[in-house]
Amino acid sequence: MIADVARRWLPQSLFGRTLAILLAGLVVSYAIGAWIYAGAREQAVRAVGGYAAAQRIANLARLVNDAPPDWRPRIVQALSEAAFRVELSTQAPSLSASESEDAAETIRLAVLEQLPEWSGREAHVAVADPAGPGFGRHFGAGRYGGPMGGMMREMMGPGFGGGFGVWRSLHAAVRLSDGRWLVFATALPQGAPSDSWRFAAALGIMAILVLAVSAWAVRGVTSPLAALAAAADRFGRDVGASPLPETGAAEIRTAAHAFNHMQERLKRLIESRTQMLAAISHDLRTPLTLLRLRAEEALDGAEREKMLATISDMDSMVGSTLAFARDEARAEQRRRVDLAALVASIVDDMSDAGLPVEMQPAAALPYECQSESLKRVVANLVDNAIKYGRRADVKVARVPGAVEIAVDDEGPGIPEGQLQKVFQPFYRLEESRSRETGGVGLGLAIAQSIVQAHGGELTLANRAGGGLRALVRLPE
Repeated sequence: MIADVARRWLPQSLFGRTLAILLAGLVVSYAIGAWIYAGAREQAVRAVGGYAAAQRIANLARLVNDAPPDWRPRIVQALSEAAFRVELSTQAPSLSASESEDAAETIRLAVLEQLPEWSGREAHVAVADPAGPGFGRHFGAGRYGGPMGGMMREMMGPGFGGGFGVWRSLHAAVRLSDGRWLVFATALPQGAPSDSWRFAAALGIMAILVLAVSAWAVRGVTSPLAALAAAADRFGRDVGASPLPETGAAEIRTAAHAFNHMQERLKRLIESRTQMLAAISHDLRTPLTLLRLRAEEALDGAEREKMLATISDMDSMVGSTLAFARDEARAEQRRRVDLAALVASIVDDMSDAGLPVEMQPAAALPYECQSESLKRVVANLVDNAIKYGRRADVKVARVPGAVEIAVDDEGPGIPEGQLQKVFQPFYRLEESRSRETGGVGLGLAIAQSIVQAHGGELTLANRAGGGLRALVRLPE
């Protein structure tokens, strides 16, 4: 099930799949990086905030302790502010147990380290972890007794700290040299907000840049593979196609070199086989001629006529094979022609000769092909339709991704089991094709070879209303 879903949603091309894998890796790595960055940033913010608070508490405590006793209330009043409240108390503050013992102890030690050694020096620190955004809710009479509770309620407003992250409450008390307590109330940053638009924008810009570079790199790697596939398709339609450029990565160059070597070997093999076939067909002409001469001189009557008919059939087969070999050996150049006009010229020539053939009107269809070879295909199909199906109706049309040439007849058709066999060389349907009608069984084989060389397909099918349809489908 998972494999089916993956196949359905993954891109089908190698470029798309490689890019999708890179994109997935990029998203995962960015998510992990953002998580690590957020954690490290939170720790840094906590450390800096705690150290800064400890330093400020120590400095203020030293300042107040060194000031004359009658100045201290005014100094404390001047130092107190909305976000950092300071109070001078004659009694030790009542602090509840700290919810962050490690943080409280670290801040307490930092405060003591920065205070001079005066008589009775003592410090207490309590840190409360937040229950949500803002820190006002963490201070109150229920948590801190005495005057500190009222001071905290006065200091913390309902919106303090909102939008700046999550905060922890800090309550500290330092005993001065005269026995009185200097009490502090402030807040420590818990961490930076995780939904910073600047951070998200930076990640987005980096992701776009990395994705663009990755797409360019992947395209450079996969484009030679697309060229290799196109060359293989071109070679399937044209044995004499130009070789593939051997460029790109080492593996791509190796594959291109192997493909070119294979193409050259197949080309030489086909040429040698074609030349051998032509040579054999040519050499058979001489003994056939001698057999014909001897049969005419030595035999009389019915046996003589049978022998000459057999020799004539053999000579026709050799002639067709030789013509086929010559056509295969000759590499016709492709050119752009009007396919509709080309088919119409064949139909007009046959119609002028008195043959029952018609063509439906068709718009111009420019197409790059071996025009003489395609003329041979159409002429063969029309000739078969007239010989074995009484008449030929030809239609040329453009369909999505291809052009089609259809030749219909009104004959008995072909048995379903033999629709593919008729494309075999020298195969004939004796029930419908006798020696009197001509043909040695090479016409459809040659036509199919030509159509396949153009990357197309030649099919035969019995029509529902009777007759046979020969359909040539050529890719655009």
